[in-house]
Amino acid sequence: MKIIKLVTILIMLGNFGCQAQTKKKMENNNPLMCDPESGICEIPTNKTSSIDCNSVKANKKPVKIIYYTDPICSSCWGIEPQLRKLKLEYGDNIEIEYRMGGLLPNWSYNSGGISKPSDVAHHWDEVSVYYDMPIDGNGWLEDPLNSSYPPSIAFKAAQMQDNEKAILFLREIREMVFLQKKNIAKWEHLEVAGKKVGLDIVKLKTDYEGKAKELFEEDLKLVRELGVRGFPTMFFTDTTGQKEMVYGSKPYSTFESALLKLFPTATKTNYDKSWCFVFSKYHSLTAKEFSELTGTPRNESEKYLDDLIAKGHLEKLTTKNGAIWTLKNTSR
Repeated sequence: MKIIKLVTILIMLGNFGCQAQTKKKMENNNPLMCDPESGICEIPTNKTSSIDCNSVKANKKPVKIIYYTDPICSSCWGIEPQLRKLKLEYGDNIEIEYRMGGLLPNWSYNSGGISKPSDVAHHWDEVSVYYDMPIDGNGWLEDPLNSSYPPSIAFKAAQMQDNEKAILFLREIREMVFLQKKNIAKWEHLEVAGKKVGLDIVKLKTDYEGKAKELFEEDLKLVRELGVRGFPTMFFTDTTGQKEMVYGSKPYSTFESALLKLFPTATKTNYDKSWCFVFSKYHSLTAKEFSELTGTPRNESEKYLDDLIAKGHLEKLTTKNGAIWTLKNTSR
């Protein structure tokens, strides 16, 4: 049971050491079946789980996306460029509901070479390079989380107030944990993030300590019922109940194809690709995100963004594994 619990946590933390898994280990049925090309790690199972999305509420838009994620899921951080582009191009056709999956309950085990937070640090540094998204693994050495449940519950509390602000809140706490090395299991950091995105902090704290825990448990129940084995997992459903699933970190075309299979007549929005517009939509962007959203060649994006700093438009936070640029003098 301890090994199964360990494997589940490793899978969802986002491709820990996937690059280092050898063919020999995989042939020996190593439970951590990592494939860096597909961006997923699968949990071996003898039981076939049926995925039933028919219980989802009626769509307000042609396609609804149920997104299972976790605040400390590095693979989920890796698909932020694709997800943000999907929202810009097809936002009129899609409705996205975020659900929490409960990645890291606690550290009450000792098995498989990962027995404590410090064992995770170098894995995050590795996946940062693979996804070309800044992640500083030193947070696991300096002030590690003991669980991802507190930030997950805080997200559900934020959802109770305002869905759009909740998404901004999730982004904020992800930047805190991946770039700023903050322990987002601590209320002090959750409070700062909530204030920054305009949430009612008194209500957030009340819901965090009350109803949000029940909503989080409901999300965990659905994860088990749907057989979700890793993050990110997205279920696309149309108004007739037809569905497509995207599992793991995939190129943008995979997410777009899933949408178009269900809604072939979806109209793509040709949005303004200027730096001013994309930063008005997303007030913080990594170089990979900026490249994805504007079409700027990746090898030119950092220089372009740094030039905007010199002109006084942006600010920059640099980590050992990359940087993030933020629109200057603005709130989210």
